[in-house]
Amino acid sequence: MENSKATNGGGKCPFVHGANTEVSNSVMDWWPKALNFDILHQHDTKTNPLGADFNYAEEFKKLDLEAVKKDLKALMTDSQDWWPADWGHYGGLMVRMAWHVAGTYRISDGRGGSNTGNQRFAPLNSWPDNVNLDKSRRLLWPIKKKYGNKISWADLFILAGNMAYESMGLKTFGFAGGREDIWHPEKDIYWGSEKEWLAATKNRYDSDQNRESLENPLAAVQMGLIYVNPEGVDGIPNPLRTAQDVRTTFKRMAMNDEETVALAAGGHTVGKCHGNGDATILGQSPEGANLEDQGFGWLNPKGKGNAEDTVSSGIEGSWTTHPTRWDNEYFNLLFKYDWELKKSPAGAWQYEPINIAEEDKPVDAHNPNIRRNPIMTDADMALKMDPEYRKISERFHKDQKYFTEVFARAWFKLTHRDLGPKTRYLGPDAPQEDLIWQDPVPAVDYTLTESEIDDLKQTLLNSGLSKTELINTAWDSARTFRGSDYRGGANGARIRLAPQKDWAGNEPERLQKVLNKLTEIQSGLHKKVSMADLIVLGGSAAVEKGAQAAGVNIKVPFNAGRGDATAEMTDVDSFADLEPLHDAYRNWVKKDYEVKPEELMLDRTQLMGLTAPEMTVLIGGMRVLGTNYGGSKHGVFTQKEGVLSNDFFVNLTDMNYSWKPVGNNLYKIVDRKTGETKWTATRVDLVFGSNSILRAYAEVYAQDDNKEKFVRDFVAAWTKVMNRDRYDLA
Repeated sequence: MENSKATNGGGKCPFVHGANTEVSNSVMDWWPKALNFDILHQHDTKTNPLGADFNYAEEFKKLDLEAVKKDLKALMTDSQDWWPADWGHYGGLMVRMAWHVAGTYRISDGRGGSNTGNQRFAPLNSWPDNVNLDKSRRLLWPIKKKYGNKISWADLFILAGNMAYESMGLKTFGFAGGREDIWHPEKDIYWGSEKEWLAATKNRYDSDQNRESLENPLAAVQMGLIYVNPEGVDGIPNPLRTAQDVRTTFKRMAMNDEETVALAAGGHTVGKCHGNGDATILGQSPEGANLEDQGFGWLNPKGKGNAEDTVSSGIEGSWTTHPTRWDNEYFNLLFKYDWELKKSPAGAWQYEPINIAEEDKPVDAHNPNIRRNPIMTDADMALKMDPEYRKISERFHKDQKYFTEVFARAWFKLTHRDLGPKTRYLGPDAPQEDLIWQDPVPAVDYTLTESEIDDLKQTLLNSGLSKTELINTAWDSARTFRGSDYRGGANGARIRLAPQKDWAGNEPERLQKVLNKLTEIQSGLHKKVSMADLIVLGGSAAVEKGAQAAGVNIKVPFNAGRGDATAEMTDVDSFADLEPLHDAYRNWVKKDYEVKPEELMLDRTQLMGLTAPEMTVLIGGMRVLGTNYGGSKHGVFTQKEGVLSNDFFVNLTDMNYSWKPVGNNLYKIVDRKTGETKWTATRVDLVFGSNSILRAYAEVYAQDDNKEKFVRDFVAAWTKVMNRDRYDLA
C-alpha cells in the first residue's frame, strides 16, 4: 500500500495522554503530570447522534446487502471528474482504503483496525500513509447516504474493499458486518512518542540493529505509517533489512510469513503508486485544511491536481501489467526481470525492470496511448531477496490457485481480525468455517433454573475453597477481556489451558487447586454445566456472600451459557499478548515499569470497557474482599476482610491518618496521634484519595448513606466484567 512523504508535529505519552500530532489547549496543560482520564471517556454516548436506543445489529438485518454490493461494484467504474479513476477503475483506491483501515490493528493491545470507522477522524484521516484516502471516503458517500443507518461507515469501508477485489476477478472468502461507528477521534490510542511525521525509526527501537525490538504496543515502523517504509528502512533501500521490518510488523498484525507474502503481493496486484510531481507543494492534511477545501487534504496545485498529476507516496507506477485485474502478474514480473534502483519524478526510491518487453509494460493510468514501466518498492524486493519470503513467493508464482486461496483467507483475517468471535458476525456472507484466530468457543446445550443456580452456589461455597479463591479465579478468567478486539474473557474457560494456566498473574498453584476442585464438583453433577460457568458462578456466589456479611441481601446476577474451549480450538501463541503484566484490581505488577501503576490501571480499565466510577467501586470492593495477589495486605483498609463493606473508602479519606512512602510503590498509613502504622498501600490504592477526580468518587462511597449503594454498584460492575464477552446477552 502507498505511503506518503508529508510531515507534521505532535505530542507524547503512552496509554493515557493526548494523541500524537494534536495541539492541546486544555486547562490541564498547567499540570502535565496529572493523571489523564480521557481514555476512560472514549466513545461517550453524548457524542453519538443515533441515540441510546439505536441497535446497529437490528438495522443491519434490514439491509439489502446484495443491493449494496451491486452499487459498490458499479461505483468502481463510475469515474468522477473531481477525482478521476486510474484506468477508469477505483478498485486500487478502495483496496488501499480498506487495507489502511484494517492494517492499523496490532495484536499487542488489540487497538487499531477496522472495527470503528476511525479513519474518518484525526489522526488517521491525516496520517502521511493515508494521503488521498479522503477522496475514497467521499466517493463512498452517495452509497452511505442511500443506505443510511443500516450500514456503518466501518462496515462499508471493508465491504468496499471486498467489492473492489471481486470487481477485478478475485473470489473473496466472505464478509461479515457488525462494526459500529465511533463519533469522535480515538485520541488516546498510543501511536508512538515522536513529535514529527516519519521521524527516524531509531525512536521506536531499543536497538537499531534488532528490528524485533520495535516498541510495544506499536506495529508500524514510523509515525504516520501503516507498516513499513516502502523506500527502505529510514528511506534507504536495502531489501534484506526491509524484510526484517516487514516480518516484525506483520507478526504484530497477527500474520505469519505466508500470510504476509500473500497480503503484500495481493495488495500490489492491483492499483498503483502516485508520485508524478513534487510532494513538498501539497496542501495541508484534511485536519489542517482550509474550510473551503470541503474536508479534503493534500491538495495539489500542479496541473489538474489529480489524475496524472496525483502525488501520494511519491513513488510512481503500478506493480503489474494489468492493474485492474486479479492475476499472477505480480510474481511473473518480480521473477522474470532484474530490477534496478531509480528515482521517481517526486524523488522517491523505486525499482524498475531492466530491458522489459513492451507488452509487459502497463499502459498509463490516464493515457492509453502511452506505456510505462512497472515498479517495485523495497518491500516488494524483500519478497524476492529474503530466503524465507522467496520460497513462499516461488510457490505462489507456480501455483496461482494456491496464492489466490491464501490471499483470500489472509485478506478476510486482516479485515475481520478485530471484529471478535463469529457470534458477533452479521449478514449472510459470513463464512461458516471456524477459524482458530477467531478463538472459537463451543455452544452449550443446557439451561439452568434459578433453583439449580442457587443449589450450585451452595455447593461451590461448601466445597472447601475459600471465598477469596473463588473470586480470584473468576476475576482472573474474566479480566483478559479486551474491548479493542473482543478477545479474552471468561467464556471458553481458557484459564484451564496453556498458556493461561501457567501465567504468573494467575497464580498457577492456587489456580490449579481451584480447577481440580471445580472439576471434581463438575463430575458429580446430575446435569452438565461448563467449567466456564462454574468458574464465574463460584466467584459470584462468593461476592454475594460478602455482601450478605455487610448486611446487604442482594443476588449477583448469573446467566448460564458459557462454553469450554479445547486446546485444539486455541492458538497458544496468539494468547501471549493477553497475558496480564499488571492488575491494579488485585494490586499487582509483574515488575517495575516506566509507566506508573495508576496509568497502567487506566489502560487496562479502558480495555475492559469500564468507566472511572466502575473502576473505583471495583478496586474498593476487591480490597476489602481480600483478593490481592499472593494474599498481600496492601490497601486492605479494613478489620473485616471478606466483608463487602465500604471500609476502603472510609479509611482512605480519613484525615486522622497520614501517608508515608517507604519504598518503590509502597507506603505506610500512619495514625497521626500515635504514630502507629495501621496499613500499607501502593500507588493504585492511594491515588483514589490523592487525585481530585478519583477522590470525588471515593467520597461518594465513603458516605454513611451510601453503604448499600456501594454494594449494589460493586455487584453491577462485577457482573459487567463477568459478562463482557457474552454477546448473546446484548
